[in-house]
Amino acid sequence: MRTGSEPITARSPLRMRFWLSVWGLIWTGAGTAIFAITSHPGWAVLCGVLLLIVIVDMIQIVRHIRQGPHYQPGREIPPYEPVHEDRRARSDPGQPHHDGPRHTS
Repeated sequence: MRTGSEPITARSPLRMRFWLSVWGLIWTGAGTAIFAITSHPGWAVLCGVLLLIVIVDMIQIVRHIRQGPHYQPGREIPPYEPVHEDRRARSDPGQPHHDGPRHTS
């Protein structure tokens, strides 16, 4: 729900995520290569799997960055009013409206 108090200068952490994924790409790539060279196939496979995860994450991050900013309402748009249960009860007068749990005796 929009409250109207969102910061104007808020930014998405996508660029930070991109650089962290570059860091992960370097480390997992180096780990895969070093473990493969030193005959540690289990660790090389593990680093290779992590390398694939980092690459997929990096592709998604770049895609989101290229999409650009999405629409955000400006200051001229007032905050949204919350929907109350009373509106539903008034719109359907045939249904009984209960304010709390039913007690049976």
